[in-house]
Amino acid sequence: MTATKLTGIEVCVFDAYGTLFDVSSVAGGARDALKERWQALSDLWRNKQLQYTWLRGLAGNHANFWEVTSDALNFAMASLEIDDAELKERLMSLYLSINPYPEVPAMLARLKHGGLKLAILSNGTPQMLGAAVDNSGIRGSLDAILSVESVGVFKPHPSVYEMACSHFGLSAEKICFISSNGWDAFSAKAFGFRVLWCNRFHQVPEQIPETPDGEISDLTQLPTILGVN
Repeated sequence: MTATKLTGIEVCVFDAYGTLFDVSSVAGGARDALKERWQALSDLWRNKQLQYTWLRGLAGNHANFWEVTSDALNFAMASLEIDDAELKERLMSLYLSINPYPEVPAMLARLKHGGLKLAILSNGTPQMLGAAVDNSGIRGSLDAILSVESVGVFKPHPSVYEMACSHFGLSAEKICFISSNGWDAFSAKAFGFRVLWCNRFHQVPEQIPETPDGEISDLTQLPTILGVN
């Protein structure tokens, strides 16, 4: 899968966690306490966090992403036999100051200057997303921060992707959706967006409908693909 230029795009909508924000930076911020276990905790925490969103969606038992993130951290810490309430509180606080990927601020500013509208569409709560955006200094580049809390179900439910169409009053094919999560990118394409999969982690393609329009390794390539000088 390669990335070719996309035309007719009026809005770029970004997934947040793993796409704009580096999830591994959270546990990485507590390496002094976690020592060599920081990566194992980070990976298990993230995997369980996503599993809980899918399970809650299937069961119709929604809880906000902060609660899901806390539950997933409880599981990860118990699995690694880490019993430390203060460390858990510290890790949850670090989620609010999660680091952006290095290319993100300049890339968003370039797209904004090029005349595109920009938004985040995320499982995160408004409070979590607001804190991450402010910490990253990117609020001025964004036209909207859309949280699944408005519809009460997590991605990849189609009602989540529909939020972007409704907010901007546009059909799906005029929106470019970008995610580093393969399941999210493929599902967004099945919804009808033009989609670029930011495959930061060199994953193999998902075996679900449908294939994104292109694949990039990071977000530095995005302005060129969208025809922004």
